[in-house]
Amino acid sequence: MAKVQVVLDAELVVEVMVLAGISNPQDAVEAVVRDYIARGHRTEMRTGEVSGRLREVDGEPRIQEG
Repeated sequence: MAKVQVVLDAELVVEVMVLAGISNPQDAVEAVVRDYIARGHRTEMRTGEVSGRLREVDGEPRIQEG
């Protein structure tokens, strides 16, 4: 798996570590990102938003009014 390096504010990472109860900063941030992705997938499954977005992409370009 490819790895990326991200620079984050230390206070933000410490807050994540405290809330997640994880002592390793890398693991704490990874857990939050994985949870965010999983939550998005659950929401998509419940609402059916994925298929709706795909239909919009395949449709013709919309003319902006205004």
